[in-house]
Amino acid sequence: MLTRTEENYLKAIYKVSEKENGRVNTNAIAAITETSAASVTDMLKRLADKDLILYKKYKGVTLTKSGSKIATDLIRKHRLWEYFLVEKLEFSWVDVHEIAEELEHVPFDSLIDRLDEYLGHPKFDPHGDPIPNAEGKFTIRAQRSLDGFDIGKKGILLGVKEHNKDFLIYLNKLQISLGTELEILEKNNYDGSMMIKIDNDASHLISEKVSKNLLIKS
Repeated sequence: MLTRTEENYLKAIYKVSEKENGRVNTNAIAAITETSAASVTDMLKRLADKDLILYKKYKGVTLTKSGSKIATDLIRKHRLWEYFLVEKLEFSWVDVHEIAEELEHVPFDSLIDRLDEYLGHPKFDPHGDPIPNAEGKFTIRAQRSLDGFDIGKKGILLGVKEHNKDFLIYLNKLQISLGTELEILEKNNYDGSMMIKIDNDASHLISEKVSKNLLIKS
């Protein structure tokens, strides 16, 4: 039986490894877990002793098969709970992350399997992230960030890279959500900002940071 902290570390390692596509260094883990490098090192030694990671000092970390299974199970639970909270209990996509962070540690696999069946086996959560199935497999779809498109391009918002509350509240104010059509009207070469039209209605200027976090169907 793992502690909640140990589970969170495995999930953090998995998410960082997705972005870096390889071994994860201690500093990257410390940043995502908001802990000191020394604390991370102590935890990595514990996880290595349990054969959940492969760890060599100064050479980074990779998950073992067992560690990867635990991490993907946590991600599956988290995203299914987010989907349930939004689709069945009508929570905003702004508010569900923290709740799901707690619910993902519920240890009963049978509950999650029934939840998945009850929800109709959804493939993506309310932020557009893929929900792994019981075998840990993710559904992949063609999408890229809005900043990579040219003027005149229209696309449907499939997901967001950033789940920060302030960012999601900002999108709500612009009336941007999953399924919204976005059209690029202008691009500013100086700072990367762009003028977009939202669902053939209002036009807004958004920063490059925002456009990089909007995932559009390609």
